[in-house]
Amino acid sequence: MSDNTKPMLWNSVLAGALNLPGVRVDRAQFLQTAFAKHLSPEEIQLVIESTPAQAGVGAVTIRSVSEATIRWHHAGVTATSTLAGLPGGWWMAGTIPTDMAQYFWHVVVVLQKLAYLHGWPALFDRDHEIDDETKYVLTLFVGVMLGAHGASEALKKLAAALAKEAVTHLPRAVLTRYALYRTAKEVAKWLGVSLTRRRLAEWAGRAIPIAGGMLAGTITWFAFRLGTARLLAHLEELPAAAVSRPIVDV
Repeated sequence: MSDNTKPMLWNSVLAGALNLPGVRVDRAQFLQTAFAKHLSPEEIQLVIESTPAQAGVGAVTIRSVSEATIRWHHAGVTATSTLAGLPGGWWMAGTIPTDMAQYFWHVVVVLQKLAYLHGWPALFDRDHEIDDETKYVLTLFVGVMLGAHGASEALKKLAAALAKEAVTHLPRAVLTRYALYRTAKEVAKWLGVSLTRRRLAEWAGRAIPIAGGMLAGTITWFAFRLGTARLLAHLEELPAAAVSRPIVDV
């Protein structure tokens, strides 16, 4: 696989996920729903206007909401992968990437939700097309989930820079501004290699009738569980997630 093919593979998979309905998470709407059982309307409005940490939401509450969010997507993505692995599924119809796009739809959606719970601004602009810069920001998040070299440090630098700006939406050309564009491209290459290996593992399982679906679901179960746990731990370490005066903890 050439150096040019590696990022192209990841970009193709990401584009497939971004083309699926519901991939853009409305930050304000999500935070309102997520904290409906924990905070008053006035407190929720404060969360939306700032961040959960700045509004004083307790770390235990944020962790609880985060884990509930992960569990919901975990169940959905595992079921999708299992069905895709069964004989006669989507892959038999010549649409092999469909289940991968479904998988990364859940990844992109859950990373947005976890980011908003931990102080990040809106990653998408509802009034604009998703540009390459935004795609590479998402690539850094996914890179953290999959353990890509350099992704964690790049996301940490980006988080620190955004915290100083106190923005509610991701600025345009943010990676270029903070000299992280090259790192994001390298992470995209790494993801291309990682996805190729994952496909080979799933294809090996699908060669076995019925058991193929079970294997695909199992691989997805562990991959999503590990990835979301890794991202959650990283986000909790960033300054934006720090809580100084909790107003609620459950």
